[in-house]
Amino acid sequence: MLVRRIARPMLAAMFVVGGLSQLRRPAAKVATAAPLLDAVGSVVPLPADQATLVRANGAAMLAGGALLATGRMPRVASTLLAGSLVPTTIAGHPFWSETDPARREQQKVQFLKNVGLLGGLLLAAVDTEGKPGLSYRARLMGQGVQRSLRTTRREARHLSHAAAQEARLRTAQAQNALS
Repeated sequence: MLVRRIARPMLAAMFVVGGLSQLRRPAAKVATAAPLLDAVGSVVPLPADQATLVRANGAAMLAGGALLATGRMPRVASTLLAGSLVPTTIAGHPFWSETDPARREQQKVQFLKNVGLLGGLLLAAVDTEGKPGLSYRARLMGQGVQRSLRTTRREARHLSHAAAQEARLRTAQAQNALS
């Protein structure tokens, strides 16, 4: 569909540019990311080199953005970008900790912009392009298996009944032959 071909690159552009920036100049983002990385690092073991983590986030943004823009694995790319956007937003726009009202408002606007982008990514992550989704196909397959099982049971009951009738018939024939 034409809308998808236009919308995906538009949504992906910010991630491609931001990812390249983080890969080229991670030091500019390390200071911003440090409080979040320290908080997460106290719960989950992380590499000590925070620049490497910023670069990894940049690589995820660049790869996800490129995949989304080109329409290759768009659901996977959108999910990857959504996962990358959450910590980026929390670390980059903590409006709740700002004391200056003007700066607080600016950070809140950027935070909400990223929340809007996250919403777009979530929509892209569940967009099946009109094709049945995996859960629908699995449910359909399960229904087919259940149908086959019911048919097999019905045929087995029919064969069992027919075998019982045949056995009664042979028994009656044997008794007639003996009399």
